[in-house]
Amino acid sequence: MILKAYTSLLLLFLVNFVWTRTVRQVYDDLDPDHWSHYTSECPQECFCPPSFPNALYCDNKGLKEIPPIPARIWYLYLQNNQIETLPEKPFVNATHLRWINLNKNKITNNGIESGVLSKMKRLLYLFLEENELEEVPAPLPVSLEQLRLARNKISRIPEGVFSHLENLTMLDLHQNSLLDSALQSDTFQGLNNLMQLNIAKNSLKKMPLSIPANTLQLFLDNNSIEVIPENYFSAIPKVTFLRLNYNKLSDDGIPSNGFNVSSILDLQLSHNQLTKIPPINAHLEHLHLDHNKIKSVNGTQICPVSIALEEDYGYYGNIPRLRYLRLDGNEIQPPIPLDIMICFRLLQAVVI
Repeated sequence: MILKAYTSLLLLFLVNFVWTRTVRQVYDDLDPDHWSHYTSECPQECFCPPSFPNALYCDNKGLKEIPPIPARIWYLYLQNNQIETLPEKPFVNATHLRWINLNKNKITNNGIESGVLSKMKRLLYLFLEENELEEVPAPLPVSLEQLRLARNKISRIPEGVFSHLENLTMLDLHQNSLLDSALQSDTFQGLNNLMQLNIAKNSLKKMPLSIPANTLQLFLDNNSIEVIPENYFSAIPKVTFLRLNYNKLSDDGIPSNGFNVSSILDLQLSHNQLTKIPPINAHLEHLHLDHNKIKSVNGTQICPVSIALEEDYGYYGNIPRLRYLRLDGNEIQPPIPLDIMICFRLLQAVVI
């Protein structure tokens, strides 16, 4: 299961690398005689680099409106402007768009013309961070692979907005105004290939419902979560990276084996209210427990396997894989207990 998780991440990286390299190779082979044509098509407010003719740079120009986008453009950079509306007219000819960056503008939901996004049939990446959105825009293009909506004012997620986004691998909703009521049991329905979900810095008090089963990375930092439901992670059996820093988790809010999950390799529980280390799985590699209320550490008790059994198996047996342990900001006094080192033989760093 862990190998599959790493394989999926590696495949995602290789696909992006090969695609980018192929596109740039096309640019390098372009005939310089065509550059003047590209320049004449370029909106006067923007910059069209001859060496990158499928890109249009209109960022940091003080724009209040989107200029007409030439048909050849794949990559559109409009971040850091004063744009308030997203009308259909500037995109009439831009049928090949793959990437739009509209971060740090003033776009509202009312300013997005109905259907303008869904008509972008080839769009893969949509960045709308730091705008004035109050809900997830809809409808969205089914081709999307990444949707970044961080640092808006989103408190509502329209029903079925993600239902057809089977290609989406990353959804970023961090630093918005989401309450538990905004995340229903079918909110994420349809996100069958989602790998990363970021709902950090919202106003959640409960773990979100029905996280997509293929999720590898789940970020829930800076909420007000108090309880982990029993068997919560059985529904997301591939989760590898889990961040719950800056919440309100106590010992009573964590089931006896709540984090004893074989898929989790990186577990972050910093800045909570724990007084003891929760049971962990032998596969865990990184554990962050700094700034809790832990007073002591007993290596024999927290060891995920019997130390006696570990002695029998030796170095090549099923020994715990923990390599990094952070415990600073608690009430623990050094030195590190010897049984910690006996149990976790692969430890490379302990912060206490």
